[in-house]
Formats: sequence, structure tokens, C-alpha cells
Amino acid sequence: MAAIDHSWQPLMRLAFFGSGAFAVPAAEALREAGHDIVLACTRPLRPAGRGRAPRPTAIGEWAASRGIMAHHPEDPGSPEFLRALTRLAPDAGVLADYACLLPDGILAIPRNGFLNIHPSLLPRWRGAAPVQRAIISGDQETGVCIMRMNEALDRGPVLLMKKVAIANSDTAASLSARLAKSGAGLICEALSRIGELQPLPALPVEESYARRIRKCEARIDWRHPAPAVDRWIRGLSPNPGAWGVIRGERVKLLDCRIAAGEGRPGEILDDELLVACGSGALRLRTLQRPGRKPMTHTALLRGFRIGPGDRFELP
Repeated sequence: MAAIDHSWQPLMRLAFFGSGAFAVPAAEALREAGHDIVLACTRPLRPAGRGRAPRPTAIGEWAASRGIMAHHPEDPGSPEFLRALTRLAPDAGVLADYACLLPDGILAIPRNGFLNIHPSLLPRWRGAAPVQRAIISGDQETGVCIMRMNEALDRGPVLLMKKVAIANSDTAASLSARLAKSGAGLICEALSRIGELQPLPALPVEESYARRIRKCEARIDWRHPAPAVDRWIRGLSPNPGAWGVIRGERVKLLDCRIAAGEGRPGEILDDELLVACGSGALRLRTLQRPGRKPMTHTALLRGFRIGPGDRFELP
């Protein structure tokens, strides 16, 4: 009798917890590696857009497209959800960009525990907005850590780490995409070596907390030097988006470049949206008016009559 080929069988039964776009490359990489994602847990549906219709998360959409069972618990610590997860008997749990702390009861269910994909070089930038805070603070590099989860926020032992350089043109979106790709590779490696990985020694970096970006923080203070304003705009692009008020209208600023120029902070210096800062100036390249899609500065100027002498309000 010929030997049975078991090579098609999944490597592990996984419970995947994620919400945002950062989590999708990891989920897809695990699936392509042969793991069986028995559950995709994501944040509940929330109204969005002009019609306020419920909109699934990025992981919710991914799971639906792959025929994977998705759960959207309001409370992942509820007895009902804990029983459902226990019945599925996952070998391991993976979390990426879930935006919610997991209760201890969940962490104990998979026999190999939970691994978290965190986009920073821990212990620097623990917390909810590590990519944004790294750019805003002028860090030259960041990275991805695979961490064994415990009850504390981003304080479990780090098992794998990969450094990623931050380019001077990076936005939160572009940097997050590179980190997501690195994280997808690292989580596959971590699961293939889960029985042998030992905690890495802590990096000699400043411990810091990346608190969530509040909407009120996103308003630009043009009195800061141009490099600081540039980092603020790129670090908040595309969401929540840095913004300023000009002629009574709140405009999101999504892309810019540092340029030569001096004037009163917030003043437009030419016909191409060169804006003065506390020192130096910025050339605004991509903007978004309320209720409209992002547009180039050229497209914006065709329908919004602002120019030299106009000035963004100071907070």
C-alpha cells in the first residue's frame, strides 16, 4: 500500500485576532504557509461613511473573502466567546493590530499561547500608535517584534525582532506597510520555531509609551520649525490626518516637503502652497477638504481660492 501524503495538512490551528490593514499581510502569510486559521476575531462593525452603514474591518473583509469564520465580539472576555474559542481548540493565537486588550482567560486557551506582532523596537513605543510616534519623534529606525503575550500591555518577552529604517519621506501608511510585510515573515518564522525560541535580551533603548493619537492633537501649530511640522504631517497621514484651518475651512494635510522660505507662521508664500513655519517652510503636496477625496495641491487650488498672503490660523 502506498504511503499517505500528509504534506497538505495544516501546520497549526490558529486563532487570529486583528482589525486594521496592518494585520492582513500576516493573516495571508500564515494561510499561505499552510496554517489553518480556525477563527478570525476582529472588532465589531461600526457605522462609517456618509451613509453611516456598518463597515467591516480590514480583517473582517479578508476573512470573508477567504471563507474563514469571523467573530466580532463586543467583549472578547465574555463567557460565550471564551466557550466558542475553547471548542475550536487552537494550537496558538496570533494578534496584530486588534486595538483591544485580551483578557487573561483568552490567553490561556491555545496550548502554545498567544504571539503579538508589534510594530516597534520594544521597549520603545509600547502602546497604540507606535508607527505614528516614531515618525513624529524623528526616529531614524523602528522595527517589528514578535512577542509572547501576557496580561501586561506590550510587556511580554520578545522572541524575534527585525529593524526597519525610517525614510525622510515616509508617512505612517508607507512605513506601516513595510512593517506589516516584515511582521508577516517574522510570525511565520516564529510559529515554525515556537518550541525553541528564547526571549531576546532587551534593547538598550529608551522605554516609551505610544499613546493613541487624539483628534485634537492633529491640528498643526505652524510656529514649530519646518522639520517638526513635516514629521507631524507625515506621521499622521493618512489617519487621522494632520489639519489646519484656512479661510474658515478645516483642511487635512497629507503630504509635504521641506523647502526654503520665511514668513509669518502659517502664511502662504507663493502660488504653489509654500507655507511658512516657525523657521523654514513646507511645500504642501496632498490635501483633503471636508467631504472630499485627497487631492494634489494643484487640484485643490483650482477650486479653493487661496494664495500668497492667506494664512492658516494658529491654534
